[in-house]
Amino acid sequence: MSAKIAVVGAGSWGTALTTVLGGKGIELNLWIREEDLLETVKEIRENVMYLPGVKLGQNINPIGDIEESINGCETIIFAVPSHVLRSVVKTLAPSIKPEQRLVNVAKGLDPGTLKRLSEVIKEALPNNRVAAVSGPSHAEEVGRGMPTTVAAACPDREMAEYVQDLFMAPAFRVYTNPDIIGVEMGGALKNVIALGAGISDGLGYGDNTKAALMTRGIVEIARLGVKMGAKASTFAGLSGIGDLIVTCTSMHSRNRRAGIQIGEGKPLDEVLGGTRMVVEGVKATQAAYELSVLHSIEMPITKEIYRVLFEGADVKKSVENLMLRSRTHEAEEIAEEW
Repeated sequence: MSAKIAVVGAGSWGTALTTVLGGKGIELNLWIREEDLLETVKEIRENVMYLPGVKLGQNINPIGDIEESINGCETIIFAVPSHVLRSVVKTLAPSIKPEQRLVNVAKGLDPGTLKRLSEVIKEALPNNRVAAVSGPSHAEEVGRGMPTTVAAACPDREMAEYVQDLFMAPAFRVYTNPDIIGVEMGGALKNVIALGAGISDGLGYGDNTKAALMTRGIVEIARLGVKMGAKASTFAGLSGIGDLIVTCTSMHSRNRRAGIQIGEGKPLDEVLGGTRMVVEGVKATQAAYELSVLHSIEMPITKEIYRVLFEGADVKKSVENLMLRSRTHEAEEIAEEW
């Protein structure tokens, strides 16, 4: 098996990570689904559709055949949206060898089963080692070499450290974390709160409101994550509060941008129809709400965002519902000891 790496998915994040690895001199195959984009990338060495202005080195090989893209590669990096990952893995599974290492870099939950994305991969390929990479990392900044830190998560320490070494670069620092559940849950659920932060901005609310949403939002994320088997401490790290901060405050965040439009009164269908990129927070909201009901977890912010997106609830009324909830303690676990 050669040291060649396959990146399956040429969206903004997959392309950005390709530039990180390519900058280290690693030979890569980049699978590009769209035929017109494939030809453009081959011709001008730039993903003009998803990451314009970032040049791809000659050691990056754009490929249109998905099975050909993984052939002979030591590691396969999955960078496709959460809702298509299962079908992509199903297509590739017969061609993937047990010794090939698999890394998921997408953020979300499988909409059909509510499973984490590494679980989806592991379900189809139980004999392969699987890790996840997540953290506060806008593709637009990573592609331009701005300093960024992420977490490589896997309970198998050797695998986590392999991924750490693979991605580590002068402007891309990687920490390891054995808590793959917490890392993936944090990466998926922060998009829900980012939608809420955007809605708040669209309504014209200020910093106080956003701070409240983010602070209480991480409580909800941790509450559900711990129920799913994560460690509470993970949500104080890069894939928890770190990713939440960057996604709720930056205009690079497609979830925040979508939330702003919803807060301004645009229907969800119109918002989603106005962008080529996947707004992961929409599907994540539905999955998070369903998980909260399934596990009897109180997630009031998630519930109200769900009602706005899928039940046509009035946005300002939802804010009022949150503000007028029954009084409670900020630190529920501490309060229980009183």
